[in-house]
Amino acid sequence: MTTNIQPITEVTQRGTSALIKEIGIVDTIRFLNHFRAGSGNYSVEREQLFKGMSVKDIISDMKAQRNRSHNKANPADDCTSRV
Repeated sequence: MTTNIQPITEVTQRGTSALIKEIGIVDTIRFLNHFRAGSGNYSVEREQLFKGMSVKDIISDMKAQRNRSHNKANPADDCTSRV
């Protein structure tokens, strides 16, 4: 059995075209953005960001941010919770 290996540029073009045909250009771009290489050193950044915090502290902060975000999206909810 013979396998025809295509240049990566051709594979990329064919794959991108197939995605655009199947899910549209906007969702193709959104999908492909997941595979971009990041920058920085997450391990170092994580240490700085969460320095001195326990897992419970982090979870508590996440819940508080979620609640603040929810209340901004639903101002009526915020008003009724104070009554």
